[in-house]
Amino acid sequence: MCSIMGYAGTDLTEQQFKEALAQTTSRGPDDTRVIRTENGGFLGFNRLSIMGLTSSGMQPFTKGKNAVVCNGEIYGFRPIRTLLEEEGYRFESDSDCEILLPLYARYGTDMLRHLDAEFALILYDGSSDTLLAARDPVGIRPLYYGYTRGGSIVFASEPKNLTEICGRIMPFPPGHYYKNGQFICYRDMSDVSAKTSVFAPADPYTHDPMPVLLKNIHDKLVSGVTKRLDADAPVGYLLSGGLDSSLVCGIAAKYSDKPLRTFAIGMDKDAIDLKYAREVADYIHSDHTEVIMTTEDVLAALEPVVKALATYDITTIRASIGMYLVCKYIHEHTDIRVLLTGEISDELFGYKYTDFAPDAAAFQTEAEKRIREIHMYDVLRADRCISVHSLEARVPFGDLDFVDYVMHIDPARKLNSYGIGKYLLREAFADDPVIPESIRLREKAAFSDAVGHSMRDDLQAYAETLYSDREFHARCRKYFHAVPFTKESLLYRELFEKYYPDQSEMVTDFWMPNKSWKGCNVNDPSARVLSNYGASGV
Repeated sequence: MCSIMGYAGTDLTEQQFKEALAQTTSRGPDDTRVIRTENGGFLGFNRLSIMGLTSSGMQPFTKGKNAVVCNGEIYGFRPIRTLLEEEGYRFESDSDCEILLPLYARYGTDMLRHLDAEFALILYDGSSDTLLAARDPVGIRPLYYGYTRGGSIVFASEPKNLTEICGRIMPFPPGHYYKNGQFICYRDMSDVSAKTSVFAPADPYTHDPMPVLLKNIHDKLVSGVTKRLDADAPVGYLLSGGLDSSLVCGIAAKYSDKPLRTFAIGMDKDAIDLKYAREVADYIHSDHTEVIMTTEDVLAALEPVVKALATYDITTIRASIGMYLVCKYIHEHTDIRVLLTGEISDELFGYKYTDFAPDAAAFQTEAEKRIREIHMYDVLRADRCISVHSLEARVPFGDLDFVDYVMHIDPARKLNSYGIGKYLLREAFADDPVIPESIRLREKAAFSDAVGHSMRDDLQAYAETLYSDREFHARCRKYFHAVPFTKESLLYRELFEKYYPDQSEMVTDFWMPNKSWKGCNVNDPSARVLSNYGASGV
């Protein structure tokens, strides 16, 4: 990961800007650079070296009066670079992000529609004295914005960059760019109607025959994984033992010329997933490490996790504790700089609770909502837990081509009418045994539960010790947005307010199952409270 920051105004000094940028040095510990733009504003960059490891790859990149900073990976950049070189452009580094300025010079903001990338960028256009910003269509790379007291907009990788210089802080909308005071959508991954089939123009869904459908899911995920293996720095893999992370590791192992380095974490007393992760690791012959955490570790990590995440959401925080601690171990004990993870599969193929979807249309509406909001939940979790330990996250299930295709599959085929969730994803790899058959057919268990059921129980028990029933109700009354509804949620909200006071609207609300569906009107986000949890937790 890297961190970026940009500003065009007159009411911030360079020292104030540098101090704000320094709040995310952990995202980019290798080097820091701030430049003054032609209009007196600033662009800043904290570097984590991943592609183009020499000093020439340091940002901001400049060309004439133009300058850009980008936190991202641009896949397939080498052919683009070659084409630009053939046309006379001279590059100074091997960085993938250096292609952005010549692409912008040729296409303007239209270049964003054609980037196969996960990115956040801030670009100063000297010819028009304009500050632009943009974010990838899924929102895998973070970007936030706020306004100074003088009314100037500021963009930055994390809210902690902005807390001292802005009022209200908001997430930059994925798939948008900002120009001349407006946020303009260039690609909405959640809007299926935005792309219609050439075979049935009135129907936005693909109706490929099942063999074609499964082959496309398989091939597009394989492509999403393999293109993310390209790095000039060491790569590792988070392996929970569930279907999603196992597929990422299994595909990577098949297409890598040396053993993977995989990592799993679990509680010391009742870890569910460690045995499954070990089964996958043995199958793919990875160099596997198990990290064990205790109740004391969990409680000690809670406040640093909330500070790193900038959220109060219950399930995000629960799931982040294990990820935070395993990434901490990786940072302290290895030379790994890049981690591949398994996020974004559930939003596409379904959770345990989406088994209760009343019909295909409801399933699709829910999937669109989850993809539209994922940058505030699972993607945020992966980014912060990994970046706070000076590592970079890569998310193959978030590959744009893969997401686009799966979102356009007829939702009737994604409903769980097969007796097992995520049937299409499982079946897509039935003939390509990259993971053990027992893992391919294993019931889903949520990561926050699978590290050990005791972790959630310990957190709830700890929260119970902090508030009497009277104190709980009295403290909840001070909130009017995303009102806490359990003592655990109140604990998280109060920790959030300690570091991000009055900024709760950065997150839409608590992540919860769709309470309007029969069987989903629950008061806890864990799948354990659902009637269909079954064998997921064994």
